[in-house]
Amino acid sequence: MYINKRFKLFGIIRFTGKPTLFLLIWSFVVFGLHVVFHDNWIKIPWLPISVIGTAVAFYVGFKNNQAYDRLWEARKIWGAIVNSSRAWGTMVRAYLTNQFVQKTVSEKELDGLKTKLIHRHIAWLYSLRSQLLIPTPWEHISQGGTRGRKATEAHMKRFGVGLIDDHDTEEILRQNLPAEEYERLINYKNTATQIIDQQGQDLTMLRSMNLIDDFRHMELQKVLNDFYVHQGKAERIKKFPLPRQYGNSSQIFVGIFLFLLPFGMMTEFHKLGETAAWLAIPFSVIVGWVFIMMELVGDFSENPFEGLGNDIPMLALSRVIEIDLREMLGEEDIPAPIAAVQGVLM
Repeated sequence: MYINKRFKLFGIIRFTGKPTLFLLIWSFVVFGLHVVFHDNWIKIPWLPISVIGTAVAFYVGFKNNQAYDRLWEARKIWGAIVNSSRAWGTMVRAYLTNQFVQKTVSEKELDGLKTKLIHRHIAWLYSLRSQLLIPTPWEHISQGGTRGRKATEAHMKRFGVGLIDDHDTEEILRQNLPAEEYERLINYKNTATQIIDQQGQDLTMLRSMNLIDDFRHMELQKVLNDFYVHQGKAERIKKFPLPRQYGNSSQIFVGIFLFLLPFGMMTEFHKLGETAAWLAIPFSVIVGWVFIMMELVGDFSENPFEGLGNDIPMLALSRVIEIDLREMLGEEDIPAPIAAVQGVLM
């Protein structure tokens, strides 16, 4: 997630540079054709091009609205995870007591059970984040050529924290899960799901020990169910793309408009005189750049869990939750919050 108030000029140029350069070269080619074939120049009226441009603007606007909805829903999901996680920590600490037992459990043992439940939840957070970062076929990192390399190198490696060769998550799980659990849970296809299931099994054990009563058991299980709901919503966004007929069609439409744009500009500026015809080049680039920018903004916003600069800052949010939970336990070795790298918070 970009957190700077404004984009730097160099960053904008890097983001839109290649398609804008192609448009600039194409504008020079059209101008050269106009100079060479001046007498036989095919004049394309501006009206049909403007109609196409208007239609493309509406279409790209629709796509961007849908992309933003996916991005904002993803942020709301992780906001709900933050709230439910804090509730889990508070309820675990408050509900596990000797109030209902016949044989009192020592405070040290009680604290150990609470720590185990809370630490396992921290493992769930990072496991879920890691699973949501697994590339899908429609994400940029899975694309070939320049776009795939740009996603991997120019974005992930420059800004990412633990996104390439993600050994950090593995180490965090090892630290927060008992050794036997770690070896068992890490081998599941959906580790995050199995971690929550293990939490539920432990709640059943605690109920059998009378460390929680039926009401508290149901309330704690309800929070676990909330985690399943949050996880399912995030997986829905991750595993179901913005329908490709919308995502790909907008690129085609923008490409058609950019192809025709210099012809229409040349016709219009030629009306001002032969010496004014060259102005078609900068104006084609300016108008085309706006459409390029709109298309790329939507394209890089539609997948909020792919590890790029426009993503939901899952790592930072996971660390916020971890800090809160560890402070609830009274631990002293608290990790530092995740800092932004070059204006990007991951």
